[in-house]
Amino acid sequence: MSGIRVEKWQKDVAPPTEQEAEARLNQEGYSSFTWYDVPGAFYPSHSHNADECIWIVKGDITFNVQGQNYPMTAGDRIYLPAKIQHTATVPESASVTYLVGQKKK
Repeated sequence: MSGIRVEKWQKDVAPPTEQEAEARLNQEGYSSFTWYDVPGAFYPSHSHNADECIWIVKGDITFNVQGQNYPMTAGDRIYLPAKIQHTATVPESASVTYLVGQKKK
């Protein structure tokens, strides 16, 4: 998968707080905002004009990129290059909170 990168959080360490994740994204050159999804939310195939880093704060979500599933949980993050088609699915069991970082130009 060209340009896609996943960083899984070390499970024996507490994931960063929303504020810590936002500060780190900013240091890495991303502007970010917080997003919340309800249980069962689904985003059909779409892309974005900027490179993105999505950092899960609470809950679970699965991204599908080019036929590959990437299940994510608190602390995990995924880097998606601009223009890459992807979907996102939140499990029926719980909501999810995450930061969407978009690369600053």
